Amino acid sequence: MRGEAYLAARRGSEAAAEFEKILDHRGLVLNQPIGALAHLGLGRAYVLEGDIPKAKETYQDFLILWKDADLDVPVLQQAKEEYGKLR
Repeated sequence: MRGEAYLAARRGSEAAAEFEKILDHRGLVLNQPIGALAHLGLGRAYVLEGDIPKAKETYQDFLILWKDADLDVPVLQQAKEEYGKLR
């Protein structure tokens, strides 16, 4: 996914734009795991941009979507840890 590549390159605004493209497709967000993961990616992009309030909001969106997931899923554990560090 292009957004992930931008995150790895620490290019937050470009990453955010790519994740927002995914989130603009409501069917993907509601019916596919990629939609929830796009929320997580967008939150990470906001962290890179220094926009902590928006980052918190999008991490919360991800956590709500994955509230019924197995607790030992690595990406969920990592997201909870990252969210806990936001101040």
